[in-house]
Amino acid sequence: MSCRPVRAARRALTAIVPVTALLALAACGGGATPAAGSSQAAESDSPGLAAARAAVQKYSERPTRIPVTEAVGQDIPKGKKIDFILCGVQSCKDLADRFTAAAGELGWTVKPIATQGTPESVQAAWEQAVRDRPDAVVASGFPRAVYAKQLARLKAAGIPVIQSNADDVVGDGISLLKNGPKDVGVQGEMLASWVVSNSGAKADTVYFDLPAYTILKPVKEGFAATYGEWCEGCPLDTVDVPITAIGKDMPDRVVSYLRSHPKVTHVVFSLGLLNVGVPAALKTAGITGKHIAVNVGDAQNYQYIASGLTDAAMALNQYETAWIQVDALARHFTGRSMDTDQRAVLPNMLITKDNLPSTDGDFPLVEGYEQQFKALWGLS
Repeated sequence: MSCRPVRAARRALTAIVPVTALLALAACGGGATPAAGSSQAAESDSPGLAAARAAVQKYSERPTRIPVTEAVGQDIPKGKKIDFILCGVQSCKDLADRFTAAAGELGWTVKPIATQGTPESVQAAWEQAVRDRPDAVVASGFPRAVYAKQLARLKAAGIPVIQSNADDVVGDGISLLKNGPKDVGVQGEMLASWVVSNSGAKADTVYFDLPAYTILKPVKEGFAATYGEWCEGCPLDTVDVPITAIGKDMPDRVVSYLRSHPKVTHVVFSLGLLNVGVPAALKTAGITGKHIAVNVGDAQNYQYIASGLTDAAMALNQYETAWIQVDALARHFTGRSMDTDQRAVLPNMLITKDNLPSTDGDFPLVEGYEQQFKALWGLS
């Protein structure tokens, strides 16, 4: 028997910041309050709960291989200069750092260009890239509508543009797009499967969303659809927050919401950064028994998981994304197509305390990914 999703109530706590893009989840559902701990046995014969538990098991397995197997097969030219345009949050800087490390293996140099995540700063960064005339431009988070004029000029100059975590499509100036709208919906399914499994299909969930990052919309939709199907009658509310809440008043927003909605059992964040400071704020406020899951885990959230302060995280493939971008450019600079990299399906992983690979910070999903890529590049 399939379950119908329930309409989510939406409460926008503040105005939505315009444009940009990165990775999110959304709404529908029902509930009773579960006992503390992992998956409850209630309604163990429910098809939705069985499906959720099977999905959790699948997504919790650590991948072992990078998604590209075809060697470049030619000498890769050194001395290439790449501009990397940042998106204004830490996850984009992390991606740039991984890209820089991979590019360094091939003797390339990378110039990071900072933005504040506003349309004006983004356009200024792309203007800088046009003036630089690099061998390639890499960016993350922004739809082309923000920098359409600059993209057209780069295309006319024959300079490839590599995008990731953006609500966009390949073509008309964009040579490669990883973690695009068609790729990220599974992340919402991963988080929904954990919530349903953990609650025994009796969750009452609030999802804190960052609408400014439009790439998070397919994740939200994937979460809503899966949650509604597998958790019949389970309430779900979506709260929209601005990017300016990160590192500022986000913990207060969560405390305020949970005080006024005491029946909520599960809290989901569209970006791990939104959870920073929340566990401490909940403790200070005397709010207990809530289960927390985040999309796009980071070093801080993995520490929270290790300490039992957060329950689950969707681990983004940052290392693998950065290195596959370099792999694509290596093929381009040797006169080959990037299609191999565009077709490759990047790994994701659902992290809990039971399978956390490291408590020392962020981590790659594929162990030994560097050696696997270097083998493709003729470096090992």
